Amino acid sequence: MARDIAIGVELVILAAVTFSLLWAVRIVLFDLWLGPKYRPIVTLALTIVGGVFMVFLVAHLISFYPP
Repeated sequence: MARDIAIGVELVILAAVTFSLLWAVRIVLFDLWLGPKYRPIVTLALTIVGGVFMVFLVAHLISFYPP
């Protein structure tokens, strides 16, 4: 039970860090290079990258977290 709580807490922290990093990438892309025309596709691409990364983190934490 404690392992599940620890994994959940770590996932929340890692999700917050991942969200912040991807949001910063999005802001930099739109401030420096891209216009509003590309907003939906960039948002979709970053959402997919974040989702794949979170799946990797879940699999990694479940597989390698000590019991």
